[in-house]
Amino acid sequence: MKNAINYIIAPKDPAAHLFEVSLTVDRPAPEGQVVWLPAWIPGSYMIREFARNIVRIRAESKAGPVALTKTDKHSWLAAPCVGRLVLTYEVYAWDLSVRAAHLDQTHGFFNGTSVFLCVQGQENLPHVVDIRRPEGDEYKSWRVATALPELKARRYGFGTYIAGDYDELIDHPVELGTFERATFKAHGVPHEIVVTGRVPNLDMARLCADLKKVCEAQIALFEPKTRRAPMERYVFMTMAVGDGYGGLEHRASTALICSRADLPVKGQRESSDGYRTYLGLCSHEYFHTWNVKRIKPAVFAPYDLRTEGYTSLLWLFEGFTSYYDDLMLVRSGLMDEEQYFKTLAKTINSVLRGSGRTKQSVAESSFDAWVKYYRQDENAPNAIVSYYQKGSLVGLALDLTIREQTNGRKSLDDVMRALWLRYGRDFASLGQGIAEAEAESLFEEVTGLKLKKFFDRYVRGTEDIPFGKLMAPYGITVTDNRKAAKPGLGVRTTRDGNDCKLANVYEGEAGHQAGLSAGDLLVAINGLRVSATNLDALLSRYRAGDTVAVHAFRRDELMTFNVILAQGEAPQFVLEVQEKTASLARKRARWLSTAIA
Repeated sequence: MKNAINYIIAPKDPAAHLFEVSLTVDRPAPEGQVVWLPAWIPGSYMIREFARNIVRIRAESKAGPVALTKTDKHSWLAAPCVGRLVLTYEVYAWDLSVRAAHLDQTHGFFNGTSVFLCVQGQENLPHVVDIRRPEGDEYKSWRVATALPELKARRYGFGTYIAGDYDELIDHPVELGTFERATFKAHGVPHEIVVTGRVPNLDMARLCADLKKVCEAQIALFEPKTRRAPMERYVFMTMAVGDGYGGLEHRASTALICSRADLPVKGQRESSDGYRTYLGLCSHEYFHTWNVKRIKPAVFAPYDLRTEGYTSLLWLFEGFTSYYDDLMLVRSGLMDEEQYFKTLAKTINSVLRGSGRTKQSVAESSFDAWVKYYRQDENAPNAIVSYYQKGSLVGLALDLTIREQTNGRKSLDDVMRALWLRYGRDFASLGQGIAEAEAESLFEEVTGLKLKKFFDRYVRGTEDIPFGKLMAPYGITVTDNRKAAKPGLGVRTTRDGNDCKLANVYEGEAGHQAGLSAGDLLVAINGLRVSATNLDALLSRYRAGDTVAVHAFRRDELMTFNVILAQGEAPQFVLEVQEKTASLARKRARWLSTAIA
């Protein structure tokens, strides 16, 4: 296509995990054309150096080879040439995640940030990509799944696809291979589900019915009058594996990885915890269609994909999305109150488990995502707090605070709609993101409340949220049962073959006090061997205050630690509905939007 940036991408050697990409630039810059590959992908805040996977690259024009000079870790300068510039390069694709690219004989997957070089100065031109089938009869059944608009290709077919600019091109992941698919409409908008991987007796009809409820609930939240979705078509792309979990949002699709055991089975109507977890993941990524893909921090409008984009607002974009993902399952009738409060308690306990929450605010956690949250080590629970988890609890606390202080006239829903109307609905034309200092003032404007003290304590500060006080007006008790828990070492373990390895040692708790460290390999407790599965059983024979001799290897040295077992170190909060009067049931229903019998 003339006056466009043109790519051809082909699975050149699936066994070697190599894509071959050809990039044609009709009008290269006269002084020499710069091309570069993103260093990170939106939604995953870590520098990943995708250019390291380019294993071979060359350039040519009609006059012959063109000199290429690498100018930094992800950029090249092509020498001045006459006529079209064509770059051909190979990309190694062996990252089975939602963030990069993966290719073998079973399927192919790529995000544009991993495979499509950007032509500097021509980012706003249309971008066309010709997606090619791998050579060989064994690949004749392969198809293409993507939300990228077709140019000459048929839906699910190989051929040409088009994007309005480079930003749109890299915001549509692509799945190649054989997969199960199904479709449904949510408020009139076509939605597709694509599942890759072996999943016997997958109940696609149930997936469609359940995701339809979630999608319609979210569309109605942001557009209660028009029920208008911000995309013309949406694709849920799932890679089913033996054990896995993850998702990444895009403007009209999401890439997901899940354990195949979490997906629904034909003929089984009960909902497992794993299936609800999968639905919650879908709900989370779908909510991002509004919150971060269109309502953005100002620093992401536009993205600079060659360097970090620092914002202190990820607690709003990721944390609030984490609050709404399960809440939307409740509002869709896919999770009941008891299941929701059990899930909520699990999040509360997880946040309160680590002392990092007393050292880092969610605003600081957001800003430091690039170097701390996405680069966690064994000391992470003692040093950082999750802007996902605590951010979701900040969302919960703000929602309940707003509802209580306005007598139910306002809620966090109103704030999200205001964010959508002011920043998101017209983002494609205005390109305006929310500035760091605007969030708090918008909350106050929408609700009519003074919220500085709240933000100082729980967003910019490190105070624990008073869940008992917040839940009491809804007839919910918050009880900490840690004193009834069995005594422990104050550690988190992981399996290392058949051995028990310390993954984390919690600051100030029994193991830390005795000198245990993350990475220690437990050998025995009071002379009895510790395996990957029997630690809890061994400790169950002791009481708090007992001293046990713990033998462990640190590196190749056998060491002995005398640990005084402690009780009640790990939070064990339980949320229960105690007051079941009709008035409190109605109040909970207004929050959770559940039906009242």
